Amino acid sequence: MARRGHHYKRPKKEPAELNITTFLNLMVVLVPFLLITAVFSRITILELSLPAGGGASDNKQQLSIEVIVRGKGLEIGNGKQVLARFPLLKEADVELSVDEEGLVDTSKLYDLKLLSEFLVNIKGKYPDKTDAIVLMEPNIEYRVLIKVMDAVRATFVREEGGEGKADVLQQVLLFPDISIGDAP
Repeated sequence: MARRGHHYKRPKKEPAELNITTFLNLMVVLVPFLLITAVFSRITILELSLPAGGGASDNKQQLSIEVIVRGKGLEIGNGKQVLARFPLLKEADVELSVDEEGLVDTSKLYDLKLLSEFLVNIKGKYPDKTDAIVLMEPNIEYRVLIKVMDAVRATFVREEGGEGKADVLQQVLLFPDISIGDAP
């Protein structure tokens, strides 16, 4: 007897329906959340320049501006000698504030206005000079470093207006290429 094959017909498979409703619900919630978070998380980056690794190939005398931040005040040097010293301001002359952690903001004790004025004079003598070095003692707070770097980078200079015109504050770029290091 001959065997007959089954004539069993398989039903044709229909393609499965893709259900993306859950994924769309996730996107509806996630996208606005990420956009709102991106607006509020602003990151500030301070650019620092690293010293060139080529060595001293130039025999020319280069001006080096060093701002040394010490516990007793600020010093400005040229790499060989100290040109100026600015002692800390007296606590009675400065309104010290307390931050959210309860720490006293000691950056207000440093005479950054006098530092800026001195650097404006140096910039007047050397207008093409753009780099400076900020050296710090190990016990100096980070916020002091940032405020000193801001003072070295740029300052505001008051320009007198003509007759009937008001004085104008103009930002002047001093030494934007800042390197940092440890004080000697």
